[in-house]
Amino acid sequence: MKGGLAVGLIIPDLWQQEAVRALQQGKDVVVQAPTGSGKTYIFELLYPNLKTQAVFTVPTRALANDKLSEWRARGWDVGISTGDVALNLDAKVVVATLETQRGRFLRGEGPGLLVMDEFQMLGDPMRGVHYELAVALAPKATQLLFLSGSVANPHDVVAWLQRIGRDAVLIEHKTRPVPLEETDLGNLPDSQFVQSRNFWPRMIGRAMRADLAPVLVFAPRRAAAEQIAQAIASALPVRDPLRLTPAQEATAGKSLTKLLRNRVAYHHSGLSYAARAGVVESLAKAGQLNVVVATMGLAAGINFSMRSVIVTDRRYFAGNFERQVEADELLQMFGRAGRRGLDEVGHALYTNDLPRLSDTKARQLRRAAQVDWPSLISVMHAAKQRGEQPFAAAVELTHSLFSVQRVPLGVEHSLESGPRPCGLWVTDDRARFVRRGMIEMLNFLEEWEAKPAAESVTLGRAFVRENDRWRRALTVPRMLDGVGTGNLCRLREQNRYGRELPVATVLASGKVALAKWLRRELQPGKSVQRSTPNAQRSMRTRALNHEEFESEVRPLLSDLVKPGVIVDWIMRGNLISLRLDYANVPVNARIDSAGKALIEPPERENLPDVCRTCDQLEHDKTVAIVNSPTYAWRHLGLVEPDGTPTRRGMIFSFFHGGEGLAVAVALEDETYPIDELVFDLANIRAGPRFAGEDAPMGGRLGILCQRIYGRADYPGYLSMGVPVQYGAGASEVVRALVADPRSKHKLTSELLRHGDIERALVEWRSILRHVVLAPAYPLSRWTDLKAVAAELVDKTASPTSAVDLSTLVPLQQRAVRK
Repeated sequence: MKGGLAVGLIIPDLWQQEAVRALQQGKDVVVQAPTGSGKTYIFELLYPNLKTQAVFTVPTRALANDKLSEWRARGWDVGISTGDVALNLDAKVVVATLETQRGRFLRGEGPGLLVMDEFQMLGDPMRGVHYELAVALAPKATQLLFLSGSVANPHDVVAWLQRIGRDAVLIEHKTRPVPLEETDLGNLPDSQFVQSRNFWPRMIGRAMRADLAPVLVFAPRRAAAEQIAQAIASALPVRDPLRLTPAQEATAGKSLTKLLRNRVAYHHSGLSYAARAGVVESLAKAGQLNVVVATMGLAAGINFSMRSVIVTDRRYFAGNFERQVEADELLQMFGRAGRRGLDEVGHALYTNDLPRLSDTKARQLRRAAQVDWPSLISVMHAAKQRGEQPFAAAVELTHSLFSVQRVPLGVEHSLESGPRPCGLWVTDDRARFVRRGMIEMLNFLEEWEAKPAAESVTLGRAFVRENDRWRRALTVPRMLDGVGTGNLCRLREQNRYGRELPVATVLASGKVALAKWLRRELQPGKSVQRSTPNAQRSMRTRALNHEEFESEVRPLLSDLVKPGVIVDWIMRGNLISLRLDYANVPVNARIDSAGKALIEPPERENLPDVCRTCDQLEHDKTVAIVNSPTYAWRHLGLVEPDGTPTRRGMIFSFFHGGEGLAVAVALEDETYPIDELVFDLANIRAGPRFAGEDAPMGGRLGILCQRIYGRADYPGYLSMGVPVQYGAGASEVVRALVADPRSKHKLTSELLRHGDIERALVEWRSILRHVVLAPAYPLSRWTDLKAVAAELVDKTASPTSAVDLSTLVPLQQRAVRK
């Protein structure tokens, strides 16, 4: 009953009729039924009688494009909104990814009917937060229809909807239209036609001999998918090679075309969308392929079934990370076994220690650990504009999330106790503030006050603590330890200590012999030399007469004795000495409230002034510090202490995930050209493939993020200081393609395929369109970015746009006719 197979159905099953009746009565409906049982048909039955717009949301762009193509072929009035593409948005039905509806819900708007296909996404660790907040924000006038085949606790979803004031019912159907059976490939005989020692060709040969084909094989990574497909195609004889049209061959490329002729294909994100959806999937749906080897990471986007399914590993790669295959993911993969109307039984094939049907189970939905930061900050901004407390609005919204337990934001206690003199609302902020306390110093008036930052002052101005009282620093002999040379002396006119430094001895002849230190200072190469070379030699080798001393030496002494200042000349017997004052020597000191400069004043730790009489002191001193979401917002500079969003927070709130954090700091950097930034946006969702041997977190935007945010890790938002899907190198590829769209083939490599480049363009266009459609904000660089993004959106064409899909329908029809 699902997809095209439902077109000829006249009488719906009883459970489908029950769902339709509930919707017609104005109820919200949660449907839990096995894959392939006809959940989508419930919505299709409603189409003729829709009075208002319906938005049908799916988890991936590929599924959205499938639905668009399928329903357009039926003559429906249908549009699409997937971030990179937004066409016919006033249509009777809009197929969309749920994130594209967020802005609409934040404005308090919504369609007449919102369909959430694959609602198990509520429990997704990354996207679940967007799903649950979209539901919480959806207007009560918007009816909800949830569809899934892999949720263990749909009754909890119904209870959630009822808790937030909705009239919701559960429609549960447990019988698969095509029953599943487990088959051990190890117990099947080998095919006599397969002459290969390779494991997978032998296993597929056994399946084909047992009439279990066509087979959908799930592999852990791209390379494995291609290798398995090539090995199978090489080993399995084909009596009736598949004839492809020139258009199909051109789209698939030489390597894939060779496999397709043998009725084998691989299916992964490295393929272009046209090759993946327009050729491989259309041929698979038409029953023209014996084997399709797909990657597990793209399993959620597969919209076709085959007689049998094999899962080849218990782990797979998602981006750069290896993941364990979850039980509900296995359920979805094995759920692709069995074609309604073609197979009496679907087969879950296994061997040795491969995953089995018995390893599968539906997902027990639990809410994600985090909350949707951007949406909450948007709500806080709206509250501030209404004159309400921003944090209170965010907390109120969390009460509508998918959980009977509170979702702590970290301000709940402050909201209950009310504002305090410190002005801090975030519990973690207050706890850190009181425990960090303050350092006090003893001031000149013998009172304790907050210790200020050190300043540079002169030694003559400073005071030092001696024998429990303050004294001028230069009246304490030890303050000249290590300062200057010569003997300590008392400068009576200045009433402080200084130094007495001998400079020369008067000989019996009346001439002057220079002190040893002075002769050293007059050596060649010393910085202070104003006398002639002859005079320098004379001063170093013989005694000077009075006139020579006065004219050649005395003028140099002021510089030679720095930082001391000459305040007196004295004669002790035949010894000539200087008296030096060090009052102008710089020293670090603390300036107290009376303006006195204090060197190393006594210190003590104490509570901040505003905390000492606070009635929440005990709570703030003992509460656990948990790094709450609101503390993260404060740490990242997104909100003020009272919850008012900052400029950075406002820009962040216009986006999903961590991408807004990157855009915000780039706009703050006035030296970052907008025409450079607009291309660097391509790195935000690119992943690691484009970096090659370079640092994946590099590029100007990545380096800037790490400088501002350090190596911060916030799940779903930042990883090592950059957005979680960030990958350097994509901006250069996108820039090259915008300059010359024909250069795509030159940019591919063994690691970087057409599908990767195509997806990078799609994601980049999605971000550009998001910028264009985001709210206006009084920041000139944001206005400039919106303008440049709009120009590029108009200039470039999306490779997965609905316009391109028009070429896929004939391909599918030709495949079916064959």
